[in-house]
Amino acid sequence: MIEVSNLRVPLQRLDGTEPGELHTCRKIVARKLGIRESDIQHIELRRRSIDARKRSAILVIFTVRVRVKGNEAAIAQGARGGARIVPEAEPYELPTEAIHAKGPRPVVVGAGCAGLFCALALASAGLEPLLVERGEGAKERTQSVDHFVKTGELNPESNIQFGLGGAGTFSDGKLSTGTRSPSHRLILQALVDAGAQRRILWDAKPHVGSDVLPNVVESIAQRIKQLGGEVWFNACMTGLQIESGHIRGVIVARDGVETRIDTSDVVLACGHSARDVFALLNQVGVALERKTFAMGVRIEHLQRSIDKALYGRNAGHPALGPASYKLVDHLPSDRSVYSFCMCPGGYVVAATSEKSCVVTNGMSLSDRAGTNANSALLVNVQPSDYKPNDVLAGLDLQIGSEKLAFLEGLESGTPYAAPAQLVGDFLRDQPSGGPGTVMPTYPRGVQWGNALSRVLPSFIHESLRASLPRLDKKIAGFGAKDAVLTSVESRSSSPIRIVRTKEGESTSTRGLWPCGEGAGYAGGIMSAAADGLRTAEALIASRV
Repeated sequence: MIEVSNLRVPLQRLDGTEPGELHTCRKIVARKLGIRESDIQHIELRRRSIDARKRSAILVIFTVRVRVKGNEAAIAQGARGGARIVPEAEPYELPTEAIHAKGPRPVVVGAGCAGLFCALALASAGLEPLLVERGEGAKERTQSVDHFVKTGELNPESNIQFGLGGAGTFSDGKLSTGTRSPSHRLILQALVDAGAQRRILWDAKPHVGSDVLPNVVESIAQRIKQLGGEVWFNACMTGLQIESGHIRGVIVARDGVETRIDTSDVVLACGHSARDVFALLNQVGVALERKTFAMGVRIEHLQRSIDKALYGRNAGHPALGPASYKLVDHLPSDRSVYSFCMCPGGYVVAATSEKSCVVTNGMSLSDRAGTNANSALLVNVQPSDYKPNDVLAGLDLQIGSEKLAFLEGLESGTPYAAPAQLVGDFLRDQPSGGPGTVMPTYPRGVQWGNALSRVLPSFIHESLRASLPRLDKKIAGFGAKDAVLTSVESRSSSPIRIVRTKEGESTSTRGLWPCGEGAGYAGGIMSAAADGLRTAEALIASRV
């Protein structure tokens, strides 16, 4: 098979559909390889990205793979650059039957992306894992989230943070990652096999959509069961049995009844909002360490304003879709302010998992057709910024801001309303009385005022004030006076790392396998899923 890269196609030659893009690529590839179009027996997209550095001459750049008539090696060698022979098979596959690694079934705690893919790999290897999730299955969880949005009655065990699929299920399903892993293609294909759009296999900025993800993660859970695994919902880990530094079992409370499960291996893929788990680990002496994390706000603009700023007169072209951005600003104070989890055509969501706290996050549906764009606008928080000699102190910093946000929002008369302020007023440190052209999308309503400076630590709101005018120079209108800031965005990453060896096992407790975002080793769906697969491989190898 021949891979042809760097096919630079002017925007005007594309209609935004997969068949149209393949037709255009086929013509270009035939010329590049010096063959007839009819000699191309098969063509598939492998990567698609947008180069909008010159707004007047936007390019869409493709990588494709083709099978052709004739000697492929000779044809590739004679091509005009950008062609190479690649193997048909993918470089990474799920572990196969591992009877030699049999033993007590491993227990995977947490059914987010890390836990799901870890359990999928263990089940594929024949180890019949038990996957326990404190929240509900996809359908029931969606109902609990909808109920909270409508009534303000929170289910602390099943919400936007907890439940099948983890926090990623209700945050757009963005699959971009800065990490490199041979497992990425397998992860994408598994999501497609479970119901995600095929486009994620080649899009440089793939996403699934929070309307599609519940069915996708439900399908993966069903596959785990088909392979011999077991999945428990409404099942929260409440204790670990540790003897002489080794895991001997785990205590799980399921529907109010505690059960001890004997096992020699527990995978901790609990997510960064499982604060009770961190407290438990600290209590039983599992090695933990403080780490840098981030806090800030959600910022909303009109999506059409972002489109125009990034695409100019080409905004709205069907081959482009809604524009996304990624920003970072390194301040003279040595703080960094950056965007995270940018949701084109998306919505700000009510993401708390604890009562009397307000937490924001963002999501998009699969069509990304919402009026607003939103992203987290975050400031790095270092261990030196909070109470020393307390490994859990970062959690206290998060909780403090979340509780203040709840109290400020409560002044609206609606529980779980969020404090909001216009960018222009925030920069002048004056209260906002209502929206301008950008209507906030946070579903429990907002309380306008000047609360962000009271809710956030001073170094965070001061960094945001210093950075917004600088970011406006990178994207025109980013610091527009009627852009909306909603607080508090506090769950972008974990302030704690569960310390593990290079093989992936806890440094203090044999048979304990920290995994994913909550353990401090990932930052998004793709990196968490890849870490889940790595952990499964290491667990299997440890049993040989």
